[in-house]
Amino acid sequence: MSSSALPEVPGIPCDAEGPVFGAPWQAQAFAMAVALNARGVFTWPEWAQVFGEHIKSSPAQPDEDPGDAYYRQWLAALEDIVKRKGATDARELHRWQHAWEHAAERTPHGAAIEVQAGDFH
Repeated sequence: MSSSALPEVPGIPCDAEGPVFGAPWQAQAFAMAVALNARGVFTWPEWAQVFGEHIKSSPAQPDEDPGDAYYRQWLAALEDIVKRKGATDARELHRWQHAWEHAAERTPHGAAIEVQAGDFH
């Protein structure tokens, strides 16, 4: 995705080539929000409202990396807005969080984490 195709997102960590991500999950959370917006699940003004609420309610901590704080808030806002818009519910989010934790526990360090059917128990 070229930086000219990206939505205007104030405060996003960037360099001359576009968004900067400190970890793969940050890029994935960013891409999910862009994709859900493109599919019409929410508008950017709706996103900005919910994201702003999370920035205010859960500000960066003094010892927290600004990029980590930004994407922690981003992910919390993403979970919130998909529930608000009826794209999922808290139970389904919890189910996937549990499966992700199980998959992470069984995955060797350095390997990609892949959620499998057996992780949902």
